[in-house]
Parts: sequence; C-alpha cells; structure tokens
Amino acid sequence: MAEAILIADDEPGIRESLVDVLHDSGYDARAAADGTEALAAIDERDFAVVVTDLRMPGADGLEVLRKVRETAPQTIVLVMTAHATIDTAVSALREGAADYILKPIVFDELLAKVSRLLEYRQLVWETQILRREVERHFDFDKLIGKSAGMRNVERLIRKVAPTNSTVLISGESGTGKEVVARAIHHHSEVRDRIFLPINCAAIPESLLESQLFGHTRGAFTGAVSAQEGLFARARGGTVFLDEIGDTPLPLQSKLLRAIESKEILPVGSTQPIKVDLRIIAASHRDLLAMAEAGEFREDLYYRLNVVNVHLPPLRDRREDIPELVEFLIRRHSRDLKRSFRGVDNRALKLMMAQPWKGNVRELDNVIEHAMILAEGEWITIEDLPDPLRARDDDLPVVGDDLREALRSYERIHIRSVLRRHDDDKRTAAEALGLSLSSLYRKIDELDLKDS
Repeated sequence: MAEAILIADDEPGIRESLVDVLHDSGYDARAAADGTEALAAIDERDFAVVVTDLRMPGADGLEVLRKVRETAPQTIVLVMTAHATIDTAVSALREGAADYILKPIVFDELLAKVSRLLEYRQLVWETQILRREVERHFDFDKLIGKSAGMRNVERLIRKVAPTNSTVLISGESGTGKEVVARAIHHHSEVRDRIFLPINCAAIPESLLESQLFGHTRGAFTGAVSAQEGLFARARGGTVFLDEIGDTPLPLQSKLLRAIESKEILPVGSTQPIKVDLRIIAASHRDLLAMAEAGEFREDLYYRLNVVNVHLPPLRDRREDIPELVEFLIRRHSRDLKRSFRGVDNRALKLMMAQPWKGNVRELDNVIEHAMILAEGEWITIEDLPDPLRARDDDLPVVGDDLREALRSYERIHIRSVLRRHDDDKRTAAEALGLSLSSLYRKIDELDLKDS
C-alpha cells in the first residue's frame, strides 16, 4: 500500500506540483489548500508524512504541527519555509518537526527527504515490534498471582483482548482494575495506539461530558476555544472508563449512543462526529443491582457487559500474597533506591492473615511504609504499621515453614467462607473460585469435615 502524504500549502501552483511529483513517485498524495483544511484532513485519516507550509491563512503550519503531535504521534512532519522565515522553521523543529525544506522547492530534494523520513519511521516501527517481542514473556508481569481466580482473569484477558468487544471489569476498589484494562489493551490489535484512562468519579458532572465528547467554542462559560474529547482523540485506541457507575443518567444515554452508533455530539454542536475506539469500563459497584434500582441504565449495562472480567478480592486469593509482596518490594526498591532481600516469615505470616479491605492497594501502601522504616535487608514485623502489628497476637501458632503457614491460613479461610454461606458447598466453591469437587478435596486435605 502506498504511503499517504498530505501537502498543505495555500499556493495552488506549488501544492498541485508537489502532489503530482509525489503521485508519480508512487505515493498516495493528498492536498489541503490551507491550515484549516489540513487540520480537517488529519482528523479524517492517518498520514505517514505531513508536508506543510509555515505561513497559511486560517491555521498556520505550527498549528498543524501541534495537531499532529497531539493526535497522530506516529506521523512525521516536514515544514516548508522561505529564507525569510528560517527562524520559524527552527521553532518548528523544536516543537517536533522532523525536518524542513526551503522554498523554492527542489523536487529531487523533497523526494530524498520524504524517502529518508519514511525509512526512519519504518525503523522506529520495527524497533517497537522488536521491543514487544522482547517483552512478550513479561506481558502479565503486573498481573501477579497463580490462584484459581487470577488464572481465570488471565484466561479471559487472552480471549477477549484480540477482539473489539466492550469489556466490563468488576471488583472491589484496589483490586487492580486499571491494570487489567491496560493488559487487555496491550494484547489487542491496537496496542500501538493510545490508551486513555478516565476516572468518572473524579470529574465533576458538569465537566465529564465535555471531557468525553469535547465541546465547541462558546458552548459554556469558559469555553474560549473548541476542545476535542477523549472519544475523538482515541483514534482507534482504547478509552478506559473507570467507576462508570458514577456517571449521571443523562450522560449514560449519550454513552450508549456512542457505543452503538460510533458517533458523538460535542457539547454545543449540532453535528455528530464519527469515532473509532474500544471502550473498557470498570466499577466497584454492582451495576446490575443499580440498574434494577433505576440508578443505572439497564441497556447500557448490557451493552458494556459483553464480557465481564471479575477481579477477586485479595482475601480470597491469599496464596498470591507472597508473590505480590516480592513484586512490590522489587518495584519500591527502584523508587526508594534501597535493596531488600524480602520479608521475614513472621511478617509474611501476619500479612497472610489480614482481611485486606483495601486489597492490593492497601498491601502496596503497607509494603512502602515498611520499606521506608526498615533498616536491614529484611522487612520485619516491627517495620509494619501499628494496626497490623497489633494483630500479631491473634495469629495461630505455626512453624516458620511457608507451606505450613499457607496450609494453616487456607484452612482458616475456607472454614470462614463455608460459615458465611451457611455450609452451602456449591455457593462456597463459587465464592472461592473452585470447582465443587476441588472444594471437597480441600475439605478432606485440610480436615475440615467437622469444622
């Protein structure tokens, strides 16, 4: 396929000559009569190279450059300038232009520069591919854990990522829903495009619609210029809507339309805009229960919930805690410029016994706290926050052997889940992320028949 090149110049003779020369050399050359036309063309399609004059009516060359840098970072910009505006060309290079060419244009020089820039672009592309290949074995380095619940999460990610289906990630706060969303994007066909996360609960209701869909100039007080929303800016990438349950009902109907028709209506505009994106949503709330209570649109819930990825709370996958602790120590060691060998057995056993209401986020904070206070190579129980240390006396007496400790806490946890579900084995097995036969096997192994 011929590389697409946009020529933006307000002089018809120059513009048409450059388009003809590039066409004759095998390129898919398009023309824009001024900067405003160039901005519209960049919105409509992707270009490998944009060749733009610096002085044009409407938007000038620097505005075209900034638009490319913001919305199409893989596009290369070559600016055209006269000797009298060479300082402006230098400014363009500082803002991210790849090269400049002086007018009057020498066709052979232009073709040589375009060829060289395309070779550079291809080299960058190949480097990204090689980097992905090197990182392929570490795709899930942040999805820590080999518990049944986390294995199921990884299985779902691998199945849904290559599709363009909408995904709803559920789970308590702090379980790592954004990590899962990024993993889905990383394994998708658009991994090289942008990933745009937005926390719907953190943005005031009056501004959220503008953030998502954009607005026109003068649409509301303070809208001194038009702004592109995240849905338009994605351009084939992924938008992650965290805490989707906190979006107001009127906005939910517009989200539904955007998902179904791939169209948005910027605030203050009467002209819908086509968008190309994938939506991943997440919530710690029960959206189905909210829909039944009239607090969330039922049709939007079903449109989002094409595939549901549920993240189990940390208390339901305690066997992952040692691996999580090791990972968090490695990560904070880089930030704190400290070297730790790990956590001693007594501190680890105490961590294994905690309810972790804040899930992985709470565990992360505890590890960082301990690493700041610790003086040796090992984190000890004395380095942990006071509320955790106060529970040390409640621990069952077990040896230092980690397998023995895991068995002890596994026994406590399964017994607790069984009691919470009135000894209903099937319901308890589902809560534990186990098959019914696996639960019965655990009951035998851990001698829980009479518990």
